[in-house]
Amino acid sequence: MTITDFTDLEPLGWRPELAEAWADGGYEDAFPGARPGRVGQVDRGACTVLLADGTVRATPAPRVFRPETDRRGGPGLATGDWVAVVDDRVEDILPRHSAFVRGTAGARTEAQIVAANVDTVFVVVALTGDQRLRRVERYLAVAWQSGAQPVVVLSKADLHPDPEAAADEVRGIAPGTPVHTISSHTGDGLDDLAPYAGPGRTVALVGLSGVGKSTLVNRLSGDERLSTQEVRGDFKGRHTTTHRELVRLPDGGLLIDTPGMRGLAVWDADEGIDRAFSDIEELTGECRFRDCTHGAEPGCAVRAAVGDGALDEGRLGNWHKLRREQRMLELRQDAQARAQDKQRVRARARALKKRPHR
Repeated sequence: MTITDFTDLEPLGWRPELAEAWADGGYEDAFPGARPGRVGQVDRGACTVLLADGTVRATPAPRVFRPETDRRGGPGLATGDWVAVVDDRVEDILPRHSAFVRGTAGARTEAQIVAANVDTVFVVVALTGDQRLRRVERYLAVAWQSGAQPVVVLSKADLHPDPEAAADEVRGIAPGTPVHTISSHTGDGLDDLAPYAGPGRTVALVGLSGVGKSTLVNRLSGDERLSTQEVRGDFKGRHTTTHRELVRLPDGGLLIDTPGMRGLAVWDADEGIDRAFSDIEELTGECRFRDCTHGAEPGCAVRAAVGDGALDEGRLGNWHKLRREQRMLELRQDAQARAQDKQRVRARARALKKRPHR
């Protein structure tokens, strides 16, 4: 296949660097008959792959899940991935240009890819119930780390007495991030989101259950393709989306809807935290001591900003919290790596003991 053959894939988000990766990776030589395609949905043991001339249900090869061969920014296969397909088998995954990755829930130290090869991440927050600025900050840290452009979408604006005031409040904790108010019920603000989902551009929707992600997908796609439910009377969300799906839009863009997240653990998000809290990061450079912890040290520019009202105490506390989580993750990863090394050494020692003496 020549590069000119790839033009049929452009509506799916194909870009020149993918053509280079395809040629450099030697996929056609390694896997005769291979074709590039994009993962539209991942199920247990199989996935739907979008091709230039249709779709195919494919089974991933074992190598796709081997950590030692991973060169794509995270483990496994994800919705939005570009893959090399031979007949009904996914043989390999092309390098990702972005990936929204979170830590798994529970005690396991593992990464979970929510969406891959995304241009824009819509952080959807409902303007009903509590306005949870700290949660928005967490989502923005992970979104910035993904390599995509985050955008805060404040949904259900028709149910809020002053949506613009709420938007201004969010803008105060979201430097460098566009903030839009919308109502999927009335259609207000939806036109402002259209430029993010232009031809060949991919947008991922993330947020809690019940914030209106599925309804937004239906409105943008012009089709009731995803089921929706009324939010409960206490404004608690209901789970509607149960899987991640790549949806093609009438104007040529693509959307990835994701299940609601009760929790969002950071994963290797140092740079993302820097971007989400750029105002605090700038202040740290003005502290008297380079190793300032922003507690009781004299000459702390961060604490001074809190004292004069320029920086919210809650925002600083959330910054400290995310930094601690990132540090604990790094410590767990180090401990896990050491344990794996010990296991390999022990396995090698056992193998040597079983060899006959020479």
